[in-house]
Amino acid sequence: MSTYLLVHGAWHTGECWERVVPLLAAAGHRVVAPTLTGYGDTAHLLGPEVGLDTHVDDIVGLITEEDLTDVVLVGHSYAGLVISSTANQVPDRISHLVYLDAMVPEHGESAADVMPFAQGMIDQALASESGWRIPPLAGIEPSADLFGVTDPADVAWLRSMMSDQSVRCLQQPVRLDNPAVKAIPRTHIHCVANVPPGMTRRPVPAIQPNGSPAQVWQLETGHDCMVTMPGELTELLVKLG
Repeated sequence: MSTYLLVHGAWHTGECWERVVPLLAAAGHRVVAPTLTGYGDTAHLLGPEVGLDTHVDDIVGLITEEDLTDVVLVGHSYAGLVISSTANQVPDRISHLVYLDAMVPEHGESAADVMPFAQGMIDQALASESGWRIPPLAGIEPSADLFGVTDPADVAWLRSMMSDQSVRCLQQPVRLDNPAVKAIPRTHIHCVANVPPGMTRRPVPAIQPNGSPAQVWQLETGHDCMVTMPGELTELLVKLG
């Protein structure tokens, strides 16, 4: 049995994994899907001081307090930054890193370095009345879907959980300076349908940091695959447990 720790992306909550959690549990695995500080039920804690480091502390704290080991650490979207710095702190507890349509940073990079599009959101937040808030979908052209979700009921459900993000999340750099983190195998899962214009991802190097060939899988769906293709996503994740 492995422990799957599912980390949501910007503006979402742990509730977004609602369709994946029971499927992984039915396969015999422990599943944890927390909500990061400042989102959902903790939106009242959001402030300009909340940033990437806050969310890394959330996940590192959960892993150590619950004494989790053999963790398949899954980061969606923005949470690719979160799982990277988390693994840097507790590499001995992580069995696999999964970048789920996620930002994949190098040491010292921020969100804007990984995805230059994020700089526009940073600039917009700094120039706003609050000086730090990034509302959902800020800077993203309106479209018929919501992160690739098109079913009206699913769109309404997704909107019900969304809340603002602090600009500090996109400004703070990732720490990947622990040599031990390089030994952790990685898998990249790319959502390849309904990709918004201007959203480009870096090519995945042919060789992982641990020296093994890169493992890249694709899902023919939009960004929020945990909503639109929970079964197919679970099938891929189970292969790693």
